[in-house]
Amino acid sequence: MIHEIRTYTLVPGGTREYLRLYNEAGREVQTRLLGGLVAVLTPESGDLNQLIYHWVFDSYDERVRRRAQLIADPAFTEFRKSVRHLLVSQDSRLLSPA
Repeated sequence: MIHEIRTYTLVPGGTREYLRLYNEAGREVQTRLLGGLVAVLTPESGDLNQLIYHWVFDSYDERVRRRAQLIADPAFTEFRKSVRHLLVSQDSRLLSPA
């Protein structure tokens, strides 16, 4: 099993707009194609203006396959374009159970 922690750092004050756009145009296609969404989180301390997505996959190969489907999806491409102005940086960490 692989866990992915994907952190998006947003422009100050951009979290609310990003989540609105995500819920309107990104969430459905992303969860349908990726499956395994554990949580969408926002920090209460430390680095603020972030969204943290926790995904789980059966294997690294499954993650690669599902992410390729997501990137190829036209609706998700449009969502990505709609939020690009809100993004400062993105980080992805793959973790496996110890």
